[in-house]
Amino acid sequence: MSDDNKLSFFCLGLGLGVAVGILFAPKSGQETRELLKSRASEGGDYLIRQSETISETIKESTSDLLDKGKTVLNQKKDILAEAVEAGKQAYRDTVKAPAARGAGAEGV
Repeated sequence: MSDDNKLSFFCLGLGLGVAVGILFAPKSGQETRELLKSRASEGGDYLIRQSETISETIKESTSDLLDKGKTVLNQKKDILAEAVEAGKQAYRDTVKAPAARGAGAEGV
């Protein structure tokens, strides 16, 4: 069973347990309604706090990943620039070598 299904069944069981507990509660209807309103308000406040916390965590994680990505990109850019420069130098050396050999052969 996947984790999502387990969480769904847990929440369903929790909700049913709360509903049964409220139905058999020894409080009057007015007290029960007030209790439900206060708990719903607390739950809403909790969800708002949690969503803010999660939002900040995501922003921090995204910022960290972006910084790491920029660092890796700059490293790869430097490596590529070095490789291109090495290729240019190898080309120059290859082009100059036959010319130098040809000039040396004519002088003999």
